[in-house]
Amino acid sequence: MEINKKAFSNIKRKGVPTMVEKRVKIGIKEGLKSKPAAQFVEKANTFNSNITLIRNERVIAAKSIMGVMAAALTPGTEVTLVAEGNDEAKALDSLEKFLSAT
Repeated sequence: MEINKKAFSNIKRKGVPTMVEKRVKIGIKEGLKSKPAAQFVEKANTFNSNITLIRNERVIAAKSIMGVMAAALTPGTEVTLVAEGNDEAKALDSLEKFLSAT
């Protein structure tokens, strides 16, 4: 899947914050499989922002259990977390901590 450059453009619009992104290395011992994947998606769904993971130019909806599990993110894998919305910074901080936990 290609990155939709228009969707990820860094254009400021009235009342909508600019997206933020962070590179994160998966530190969870078993990676994002089963229970950790469900916990990650549950945590992502607590935020209003649109949140995605990008790995090798593949865009994964962070609020989709099927998408996250299908990505097969193993320990040591680097991903880019992207969030856009009114709580984007808080979302990225929280999800970064979750993903990088050892």
